[in-house]
Amino acid sequence: MEKAKQHYNPNPMMKANFISKLFFWWLNPLLSLGYKKTLNQEDLFNVLNDDSSDILRERLTSEWEKEMLKLKHSGKPSLSWAIFRTVYKKYFLWLCVVSFDELSRVIQPLLLGKLVSYFTPDSQMTTQQAYLYGMGVVICILLSCLCNHIFFFNVQRLGMQIRIACCSLMYKKMLILDNASFNKTTTGQIVNLMSNDVNRFDQVLLYTHFFIIGPPQTVAIIIILWYILGPVCLLGFLVLIVIIPLQVWMGKLVSKYRCKTAIFTDQRMALMNEIIAGMRILKLYCWEIPYGKLVRDVRRHELRKVWLCKVMSALHASCWNMPQMMLFIVIASSSQQEHVLLPYYLYIYKPMLHLIGSSVLSSFYKCIRLFCEMQVSTMRIQDFLVLEELPTVPAITNECSDNQAPSIVMNNVCANWNKDSNSNNMILNDISFSLNDNQLLAVVGPVGAGKSSLLMCILHELPVLSGKLTVNGTVGYVAQKPWVFSASLRQNIVFGKKYEEKRYKEILKACALEKDLSILPNGDFTLVGERGITLSGGQRARVSLARALYMDADIYILDDPLSAVDTNVGRHIFNNCINQYLKDKPRILVTHQLQFLPDADHIIILDQGKLVGEGSFDKLLESGINFAALLNKNDKGEESENVSKSLSHIDLRETSTSMTDLSNRIGSMLSLCSIGNEIEPEPVQIKAETSETGHVKFNVYYEYLKAGAHFIFGLFTFSAFIISILFCVATDFWIAMWSNKEQLRYVALQRHNELLDEGYNNTNVTILTIDFKQNLYIYSALTLGIFVFSLLKAFMFYWSCIQSSITLHNSMYDSLMRAKIAFFDENPVGRVLNRFSKDMGLIDDVLPSSIVDFLQCFFLTLSVIFVTGSTNPYVFIAAFIILVLFVFLRQYYIQTSRSLKRLETVARSPVFSHISSSIEGLNTIRAFKSQEQFLTDFDDFQDIHTEAWFLFIATTRWLSVRLDLLCTLFILVVVFASIPLSDRLDAGTVGLSVSYSFVLTGMFQWFIRQTVEVENNIVAVERVIEYSKLPTEASLDSEPSQKPPDDWPQRGVISARNLSLKYSENTNVVLKHLDFKIEPQEKIGIVGRTGAGKSSLINVLFRLVEPEGEITIDDIHICNIGLHDLRCKLSIIPQDPVLFKGTLKQNLDPFNEYDDHDLWKSLEDVQLKSMVDDSAEGLDFEICEGGSNLSVGQRQLVCLARAVLRENKILIIDEATANVDLRTDALIQNTIRDKFRQCTVLTIAHRLVTIMDSDRVMVLEEGRIVQFDMPYNLIKSKEGYFYNMVQQTGPSEVDHLTTIAESAMNKKNEEISTSNNIHKRFKSDEINGSVASITI
Repeated sequence: MEKAKQHYNPNPMMKANFISKLFFWWLNPLLSLGYKKTLNQEDLFNVLNDDSSDILRERLTSEWEKEMLKLKHSGKPSLSWAIFRTVYKKYFLWLCVVSFDELSRVIQPLLLGKLVSYFTPDSQMTTQQAYLYGMGVVICILLSCLCNHIFFFNVQRLGMQIRIACCSLMYKKMLILDNASFNKTTTGQIVNLMSNDVNRFDQVLLYTHFFIIGPPQTVAIIIILWYILGPVCLLGFLVLIVIIPLQVWMGKLVSKYRCKTAIFTDQRMALMNEIIAGMRILKLYCWEIPYGKLVRDVRRHELRKVWLCKVMSALHASCWNMPQMMLFIVIASSSQQEHVLLPYYLYIYKPMLHLIGSSVLSSFYKCIRLFCEMQVSTMRIQDFLVLEELPTVPAITNECSDNQAPSIVMNNVCANWNKDSNSNNMILNDISFSLNDNQLLAVVGPVGAGKSSLLMCILHELPVLSGKLTVNGTVGYVAQKPWVFSASLRQNIVFGKKYEEKRYKEILKACALEKDLSILPNGDFTLVGERGITLSGGQRARVSLARALYMDADIYILDDPLSAVDTNVGRHIFNNCINQYLKDKPRILVTHQLQFLPDADHIIILDQGKLVGEGSFDKLLESGINFAALLNKNDKGEESENVSKSLSHIDLRETSTSMTDLSNRIGSMLSLCSIGNEIEPEPVQIKAETSETGHVKFNVYYEYLKAGAHFIFGLFTFSAFIISILFCVATDFWIAMWSNKEQLRYVALQRHNELLDEGYNNTNVTILTIDFKQNLYIYSALTLGIFVFSLLKAFMFYWSCIQSSITLHNSMYDSLMRAKIAFFDENPVGRVLNRFSKDMGLIDDVLPSSIVDFLQCFFLTLSVIFVTGSTNPYVFIAAFIILVLFVFLRQYYIQTSRSLKRLETVARSPVFSHISSSIEGLNTIRAFKSQEQFLTDFDDFQDIHTEAWFLFIATTRWLSVRLDLLCTLFILVVVFASIPLSDRLDAGTVGLSVSYSFVLTGMFQWFIRQTVEVENNIVAVERVIEYSKLPTEASLDSEPSQKPPDDWPQRGVISARNLSLKYSENTNVVLKHLDFKIEPQEKIGIVGRTGAGKSSLINVLFRLVEPEGEITIDDIHICNIGLHDLRCKLSIIPQDPVLFKGTLKQNLDPFNEYDDHDLWKSLEDVQLKSMVDDSAEGLDFEICEGGSNLSVGQRQLVCLARAVLRENKILIIDEATANVDLRTDALIQNTIRDKFRQCTVLTIAHRLVTIMDSDRVMVLEEGRIVQFDMPYNLIKSKEGYFYNMVQQTGPSEVDHLTTIAESAMNKKNEEISTSNNIHKRFKSDEINGSVASITI
């Protein structure tokens, strides 16, 4: 396991006092450091115990287990209740804190009303009282500020803890899922659950308190307003009766859309996971563009739901203005209640209505939306957590007792992946055998016989439906497909155990790894990369074997570990490892190398899941098993060769007539090299994930905006924001002016009435005439303008954001599809998936909201400064000073914030890579009982991420507190600067300026935070753009002048002149000045040591790497034509068969280029038709992710069927038979000889017999062609590399291989002779015809 990098830097919050926690002073050292330099992981504080992943998981696990008990009583578990019981105590504690915040917000308008009354013409309030009311307003704001931030920090931290606990719980669940459950999910879905779904917990607790506080707060405000305004206040609250149900409906609708979005996101991520893992195959088959259409189709459906969510958000944007509507209704209904518009009352109920708008309308909607989204995510996580688990089997989890030897006993076992299967459809059917101490049990059988399934059954991965299985002792397991994870070679072998040097070196020697380590650049500390891409297949197999040996288990089960190595290495491993190092252990060896069977104590032969033969090798010979020849026991030096030949005639399965004579096709494994020279390291190393430093460049913003819409459209959108704010300001100014007039009229009427009461007949008091209807009409138009432009700006902006998401995603995907293959070798799957999951999730959902809030707050801030400054010009001075402080604080903060955000982003990738790698090697992890170790590593990775995320939210609150304190200072200036000017200021103007300054307290710090949030989230765009500009391959299509004919190549002639290859500028030349020519229809075998350049030659032919020199096919230089024009004309059967999740038809012909008849014919040609016929689905037979429900041999046959379908003139076979049994090898070779007789075939093979009947053999050594001739000629030369390879197989096998080579040469000579005779006769006929015509 790749370990998380640990460091020691205790979190100062643990020892911080109350004041330090209240004002976040404990963060000052970090911010000071971040201002001076770019932070790195070592600068971050360690995670607190309460935030530690393992502790949080245990807390949630204890509650979740209580919920799982409900299943025993036919109940349904609820993850939501488990989470609630985990956090409710802390949550309600912080709920009490935020109650003071909301209480102070209700008191503020009452104090403001009293303050405003000081500025009315008939005010009786003293100046001292005015200052006291002003001070009361400021104190309420300060209390609200402090309570607000301490609450939000702690509930956001609580949400973080829920996310961490759920992720760790899901990972723990993933480690114990049974295989049937894995078929119900995908790697992409698991990554999506742990990236996007769990993020809902980070946000939802920020708003859920409005569910609890909102109703009583609303009732309190209604009581206050009833007391002030009377029953007319209820008319305004009628809006709530309409809006709240509408918001509930909208919230549920958004939840529904989010659920559908998540489904499409899962599909897209599952597709991307397979595409990235199988990129080499996609390029070789020219499937990049068609698969791009699949991704775009899923993405289009995903964004359609995202757009509907944005529509809801646009409608919700109008709810911000609902207080204006409530105010309008109250004013419009108050024509008979003149006091309603007086400043004293206006600036009590107006702020209160805005408070209702922010808490009930705006936040209530967010609360509903986020809560519904959280419920959807919780249900998705819950569905994952209730999937079936592997049964707990104590027999294989405990050490052997002192008086009980390790053993495995099977009695009449029937097993199937599907527990509900009937008895006629078993993977294993009535299997019985026993394995006792020190025994070696060999398991053989054809492709799909059930050999690997038998091992899965022993490991309790495959459910036993009947019979009895007893495993006594710990089990060491070596998988058929070696699993190597991204870490050092030593970490891969030691696998979390204590390092013991002596035993470690013994194991390296037994597994033939000593020479490998001596050549690797950093020895056993060399980073091998994800999926072990820096190692050859044989090296991966030996590392996997060494890991099993280091475990020191009681029993070993080995799933064909010798197939990926050469014969000499295989014999070394068999003798020194399996038969020597493990001689005192019970061992099960699944093998296709029949030469090792005589050394087995017991052999079982499987066919179609049934045991068709068992016994010792001698017993099987005596029992009539069809062996063609007996083992020559006296000739020990030729043991493996004789066995190979004698076993080559075993009839393991009834086959067609073409398969009865196996003696000509099956031989010993090819011994290409000695152990000492087997390895040359691949020129690939995993690159660390890069992260930009400093400011996000302006070009990133420009690219995001450009991706969204045309410049003119963007200008209109920007204008809509400005106009909507102007309407808001104009409306408030109009109300203030109207209120002042009503105050003057009210005062005049009072004076007039007083004089009349005193007995005057004529008072000479001028009573202002106010046209209520005219004012109301203007007010109505301004209010309508607010709603229209609010909706318009929201729709236009969100539409532009959706276009940006489409453009950026497609650009990144297209760039990825066109990237050089080296990129995928250097970057783990999890790292690339992170860009498509988390980063695109931010761009789709979070970034648009951040930008719209930023723009809204920006224009509101300008309006506040304008309104307050126009009221009292001295305020501009204070505003300027405070603005300078704002800018300084932001700049001081953003240096640290930017570093933390980037560190947090980079820290996510190892989490996803660890998940992906764990899924790939899950069988090995479980067999080794390393679940706890991997869970610990996952927790460590989460803790590393938590360090950055926790400090990010903490520093955000550090900034918010200081910004709100500055805003409080600004309000203090506005209030206290207005009181001395009471004789020059009217009540409406003061009420307007002070109420506007109120907006700054929460809004301005939100604005500054959003500027930072935009810059932090735009990092996602920066990372996507980075992947949109990857170095690309050459053009897919040829220039018109260079395009080859449609029927090219007609002959299949391949020639090279001075051909060289380097993988990069910093690596060595791997192919050196090759010159060769391959004639039409020639069958060429390619052999050489690992690292000799065999696979590099294939890379050149497909131009996966651009070569130097000249290489032509039918006289056309392949470097001058498009990649698709080249690759679509070449067929390949790869070494590692790659299948994609979907139907068999989709895997053969993903884009419907062939009819079903052709597909069935190709399956028949590779003898898979019967298997497909047996399934009810036929061509729609469902293939699981990675083809996990097919054996390796069956997967290889599907790849062969693909090649048969394409009918190209050139076929390349890249060690395609290394991991299949001899029968399947023979089947593949027979099909190639039959179906590709008229084609040029290049074969890289481990088995010499595979290429001994080739027309010629190319021998590569250190990137050079050292021999290139007919196999028989190379053998007869009695010198050279190829001769030595043949001699290594032993005298008997030399004769066998020589016979094949000689027979092939004679056959070739006969064909040439026949062809020459036909040619001469044709020429003779031509001459005779010419003479006849002349005579005539």
